Amino acid sequence: MDRSRRNFLGLGAAAVGTATLQPATVEAREARHGGDAAHRWAMVVDLRKCVGCQACTMACIMENRVPEDSFRTIVSTYEVAENGKSATYMLPRLCNHCENPPCTPVCPTGATYQRQDGIVVVDNSVCVGCGYCVQACPYDARFINHETLTADKCNFCVHRVDAGLLPACVETCVGGARIFGDLNDPESTVSKLVASEDVKVLKPGEGTDPRVFYIGLEAEFQGRVDGTPTLWRPSRAKAEPSLV
Repeated sequence: MDRSRRNFLGLGAAAVGTATLQPATVEAREARHGGDAAHRWAMVVDLRKCVGCQACTMACIMENRVPEDSFRTIVSTYEVAENGKSATYMLPRLCNHCENPPCTPVCPTGATYQRQDGIVVVDNSVCVGCGYCVQACPYDARFINHETLTADKCNFCVHRVDAGLLPACVETCVGGARIFGDLNDPESTVSKLVASEDVKVLKPGEGTDPRVFYIGLEAEFQGRVDGTPTLWRPSRAKAEPSLV
């Protein structure tokens, strides 16, 4: 089924010494592998429609209670020279939910794992904040949440997906640049875009087989994941009390 912006699916730790960590058993890992294997959720980001408004960033922060100065998703902006003039290039970034995620095999407790529907999640009830997964991610998509002291990242708003809703960033994208859907459904918008458009992924040489695809991604930006939001940054400073 399609998960375009207007078509919903009707589905209903402080770090410790690594020497003390014991790998999770296969049974323990499999017990947490939720999701329906019939689906393979993915996102297409159409850069031709992204205006850098950061509505996706703010929606993610509010939906997932992301702590200050951390981001599960953000639109990085680059200043580029084009025909002798300055221009701005927008690059929305988030966890790529790789088919072959490098973050999962390095997790000593099995806190980071891939669901049967392809979504890579973090079980922060067993995460010890060792940071191995943060270092293993080639996309700079993970961070240690300074409030929970556990690994954090985009999870496609899995709580919404499981309830038949769109990820918050897709729901609020004013330009319709983010499209979410099921790659296993040939009639979904995501499947049709991947089949018909010249889609690219970030860092294809890593062999991770990302499930976040880009339309209009320039080759020189495929390896760039370190852009900074030069035009905008959220501020959560409390308003000064009025003296009036």
